Amino acid sequence: MKIKQKLFVGIGALFILVTLLSILSGFYITKLSGDIKNILVANYNSVAYSREMLLALDEIQTDSSAYARFDASLKKQQKNVTEMGEREATNKLANKFRSLIAKNTDSLLFKEIRSNLTDVMMLNMEAIQRKSDVAQKSASEAISWVMLAGTLSFFIALVMLVNFPGGVANPIRELTASMKSIAAKNYSERVHIDNKDEFGEMADAFNIMAEKLQEYNNSNLAKLLTEKKRIETLIDNIQEPVIGLDEHKNLLFINEEALAVTNTKRADVINRPVQDLAVNNDLIRVLVKDLFLATKDREPIKIFANDRESYFQKQIIPIKITPTGETQEKHIGDVIFLKNITSYKELDFAKTNFLATVSHELKTPISSIKMSTQLLQNDGVGELNKEQKELVESIKEDALRLLKITGELLNMTQLESGKIQLQITDTDPADLIRSAVSNNFTVAEAKHIRVAANIPQQLPLVSVDGDKTVWVLNNLISNAVRHSYEYATVEVDAGIDAKFVTIAVTDTGQGIAPQYVHKIFDRYFRIPGSKKEGTGLGLAISRELLEQQGGKIEVQSELGAGSVFRIYLPVSA
Repeated sequence: MKIKQKLFVGIGALFILVTLLSILSGFYITKLSGDIKNILVANYNSVAYSREMLLALDEIQTDSSAYARFDASLKKQQKNVTEMGEREATNKLANKFRSLIAKNTDSLLFKEIRSNLTDVMMLNMEAIQRKSDVAQKSASEAISWVMLAGTLSFFIALVMLVNFPGGVANPIRELTASMKSIAAKNYSERVHIDNKDEFGEMADAFNIMAEKLQEYNNSNLAKLLTEKKRIETLIDNIQEPVIGLDEHKNLLFINEEALAVTNTKRADVINRPVQDLAVNNDLIRVLVKDLFLATKDREPIKIFANDRESYFQKQIIPIKITPTGETQEKHIGDVIFLKNITSYKELDFAKTNFLATVSHELKTPISSIKMSTQLLQNDGVGELNKEQKELVESIKEDALRLLKITGELLNMTQLESGKIQLQITDTDPADLIRSAVSNNFTVAEAKHIRVAANIPQQLPLVSVDGDKTVWVLNNLISNAVRHSYEYATVEVDAGIDAKFVTIAVTDTGQGIAPQYVHKIFDRYFRIPGSKKEGTGLGLAISRELLEQQGGKIEVQSELGAGSVFRIYLPVSA
């Protein structure tokens, strides 16, 4: 039977019984009310009238008004005749009363009237008793029927209360548990509900769905295993070390290259927490430290691999997915990828050595050319004509430019090879500023540019290499002069910021376009379209020199309005 039919039958039966109970109650209450009304209205009134006539009869001989009271009660009784024989008794009473009025001294009439009143009273008393028995019987029947209907309603309600909630809740609970099991990929789960109702149909449909899911899962399992093997083979054949971790930092996979460079065995590392592996393996500790610390190491990692020192660039790729039915991404693991850059590093070393050699070899002849031009410009050697002087001046400028370029290249090669030596001492920053401004005085004066130094009194000493810091300031001020318009002013402002002395070089030149601001500290970068000469190394060298001394450099620029380069020098302890 369907749940709808069960509900219809159960609630319908209750409805019929409650309706029947209401009808029976109304019927018997109406019947009892009529019986009681008959007793009260008819018989009880007749007894009351007879009693009043008896009282009046006793007072007739002493009270003349008693006749009127007797006559009034007699008339009421004549209108209230309801029982068989009551009318004859009442008529006899009326005749005797009329005789009494004519012969009020006849004692026999008094006795007969009393006897007639007793007959009327007896008739009504018997009727009261008889009707009371009928009312009692009706009441008993009403109680029986009402109790029967109430008992049936109680048992039906009790049966529904005991069976219906469980009959609805238990299948729902079983279906819910099975759905959760299916959601957990337990596709062999089945619901066992033998009812022929809607729950039975739902269970059948659910079991069919679970069976199809199981078939689908089984049919795709082989394909998934094949794909898994394919991916594992692909990872193993990648010629770069690859390590995979799950969301709990357990090692999921590692290819042959990674096993070789970490000097581990697959069986010893798979499914183990990478933290445990890092305790005894220095290389694994270096590889995973960025996963646990708020750092981002971009420096190449030097590893002895393939019977030589090799260099690898580390990249950690977080794996995130958006689960079905959800909107937020979920982190499910990380992949550590090592790119072998040994060949590029070797080329870089070769380039550095080449530049160092060339710069060193060119510096001496260029210095000789510079000295020779200075001698030619000396009138003691011989006087030159105008054209010769211009040629010598041109040679001198080119020699100075080449000397600067070779100096920058030499500094860069020293920085790259780590051969540059810094002499850190406590230095007065005011002296550094004055020296740099003085070095650029001639160039600035040639363009009618004023270099204004604003140095507060009592600046704290800084821990820097004085010569290298002056070189940085020279580079910043010469850049500002070179990019400023004639008759402009270059400001050099010193100040204090926490544990640093700051020196800002401000110009009002053409400025830097926003898309190039973050690139100007890259090596060999030159702003496209720039007509100013240079190697693109000055700012890169400046940044590395400052960082090696514990300082830093920042830039703020607005295209068409000029630039501000600010360096931070650490205050002496």
